[in-house]
Amino acid sequence: MGQVLFIGVFGAASVALLLWLGMARRILASVRGSEERYRLLFDSAGDAIVMVDETSGRILDANRTALSWTGRSAADLIGDRFVHLFTQPLAGQVDGKATANALLGADGGVRPVETQSNVASWGALPVRQAIIRDISERVAMEQERRVAAEALASIAEGVIIADAERRVISTNAAQTELTGFTQGALQGRRLEETRCLPDGRVLPRSVWDGIAAGRNWIGEVQSTRSDGSHYPEQLSISAIRDADNLVVYYVAVFTNIHETKRQQRRLEHLARHDPLTGLANRAEFERRCADAIAVAERERLAVVVLFIDLDAFKIVNDSYSHAVGDRLLAKVAERIRNQLSDGDVAGRIGGDEFTVLLSRQGLREDARPLVGRLLAALAEPLVVDDYEVVLSASIGVAGYPLDGDSPQSLIANADAAMYAAKMEERNTFRFYTPMMHADTRRRLQMAAELRQALARDEFRLVFQPSVEMRTGRIVAVEALLRWQHPEHGEVMPGDFIPVAEGMGMIRRIDEWVMQAACAQIQAWDAAGVPPIRVAVNISARWFGHPAFVDGVSLALGMRQLPAQRLLLEITESAMLRLGDATARTMQTLATMGIEVAIDDFGTGYSSMAYLKLPAVAYLKIDRSFITGLPASANDAAITEAMLVMAKSLGLFTIAEGIETEAQHEFLLRAGCNEGQGYLYSYPLRPDEIQRLLSPSQQVVPTRLRLVPPKRR
Repeated sequence: MGQVLFIGVFGAASVALLLWLGMARRILASVRGSEERYRLLFDSAGDAIVMVDETSGRILDANRTALSWTGRSAADLIGDRFVHLFTQPLAGQVDGKATANALLGADGGVRPVETQSNVASWGALPVRQAIIRDISERVAMEQERRVAAEALASIAEGVIIADAERRVISTNAAQTELTGFTQGALQGRRLEETRCLPDGRVLPRSVWDGIAAGRNWIGEVQSTRSDGSHYPEQLSISAIRDADNLVVYYVAVFTNIHETKRQQRRLEHLARHDPLTGLANRAEFERRCADAIAVAERERLAVVVLFIDLDAFKIVNDSYSHAVGDRLLAKVAERIRNQLSDGDVAGRIGGDEFTVLLSRQGLREDARPLVGRLLAALAEPLVVDDYEVVLSASIGVAGYPLDGDSPQSLIANADAAMYAAKMEERNTFRFYTPMMHADTRRRLQMAAELRQALARDEFRLVFQPSVEMRTGRIVAVEALLRWQHPEHGEVMPGDFIPVAEGMGMIRRIDEWVMQAACAQIQAWDAAGVPPIRVAVNISARWFGHPAFVDGVSLALGMRQLPAQRLLLEITESAMLRLGDATARTMQTLATMGIEVAIDDFGTGYSSMAYLKLPAVAYLKIDRSFITGLPASANDAAITEAMLVMAKSLGLFTIAEGIETEAQHEFLLRAGCNEGQGYLYSYPLRPDEIQRLLSPSQQVVPTRLRLVPPKRR
């Protein structure tokens, strides 16, 4: 029995031991699985998690995110103090409450984070579990919102934000400054409540339908200020939508355009009126004339155009100054205006030429009384700057329908009648007759032929040498324009340049001359001709044009020519007409290295100030002073004075029109640098200049000389 009992007890104990071992194994496996799941969750968390000994403040554990953000290994991080991970101290942190901080990286960079921690127990050990969340995106968004808010507050345009019902919920400071309404005063009011269309109508439904369809609306409205006054406003309205494409906000941006509209009206007035006199310019006069002709055609009335030209006005400019002349023109315009009735139009179409439009006339001859009053008024003395000036005028009269059926024909025919009055008597008037138009037609025909001449390449250049007075060496040539007319042969500039200026074609001709001169310089260089300076005459119209400097630069650049090869000649009278723009253009030319010669100096109202401008390097003495040398004491004294003045200013001098050896000797003794004239050479063709400067293809002389004519 004892043995049986022992065996039974032993067996039961063995079974119990086996059962206990199996249970222990299952418990250990369960614990190990829980630890692995915990570690997996711990390491896979998107936030950094750090376990910190609450007593020592040292790190006990950290997940992979914490290791990645700090750029440190687990061995390096565990055991370090938790506060070393941040740029700012952790004092004052409350359990369970998120606190902003900056996490340090291994590369010295920082990451904006938010930390939240709680204390837990690991057995008997108090441990702080810190969760560190990356808030970089949130910080960036807040920064963007802050910048946007500051930008909105600082922009000059007014901004109103309204809800889906178009009720105001927010405004910026500029809105208050523009309208006088504070944000509180507009809160809850409709966006369009203080705005209407310029004609007083409310903003139409189509505006809001268009915005709802996804379009922005931009237009002019009349806005009401808080004090009840109104101002014109440029308004732009757009919509902000939600994910379902429904409008949640309206954004209105606006600005006061009162000053812009005033400036626009001013520019429109300047575009239609002469800036000096305030009278209608040619385009506006022709428009008003066309309207009057249309009315006269319907009502079977007459329209009369007067063309007024001041007699000998150039003498006023030459005797006093262009400034006095301008003020005189303004007073003349005032006198013309004073003689007109309501509905009559006065215009200035250029220089000292004025026009008057008389609408709703019965006959052309009905203008006779007004013409008589105008002649009498313009003949009365005018006082300008303490000068008493006595003028007269010549007037031409043309009427619709007898003398033309368009503004252009009426003006042209009145001009022809004025020209006839000026040629016959002056200080009188003439009615237009077809015979008067012959000269006008000739000028119009020449203008048409000039346009064809440009298209058909009928212009050509000849070149007159300029020699060094002391040595006789050719140092430059002046490009002179000629028109090879297919029927009339060679036409000189004096015959067609005035027509080109009157018809507004001179700038195109000047541009052709510049291009042709630069092309000829390039051709001479290719032929081995020694380099010389080429002078090109520039009209006031092109010199004062905004595209002048670019045109010169382009001409030189296309031919790859240095600026020193070109000399620009402009008359002093042209420079005086340009006024302040001259100094700016001269400064630009000087910067480019292009030199300028003042042509015809001393023949008009001479301004010494222009001799000091940048780029001015040469002074050309007009042939009118050279002709009388050396016999004329006055011409000699004036010429010597100009040479002395030029020398003291450091300017080179060129005398033009030298025809005798006596003139040459006088100028040489007086110190003139260069001379031009028939004594040395007539204007020559380009091939003749080439042969003159390179007489031998085998031997090129080192000093080019032009042998003076034999003495008689």
